[in-house]
Amino acid sequence: MARNEIRPVVRLRSTEGTGYTYVTRKSRRNDPGRLELRKYDALARRHTLFREER
Repeated sequence: MARNEIRPVVRLRSTEGTGYTYVTRKSRRNDPGRLELRKYDALARRHTLFREER
């Protein structure tokens, strides 16, 4: 398997609507669905939910 198939690059977008994003890699084997993480949104100045966008 190629490297990009196992751990693809995904973009996490803030649910606050600020447009703030993080770029990371995820494991398709451990997280086959959309990734959701609580991370810091610098524009909202607080921790918010970030969801994977496709």
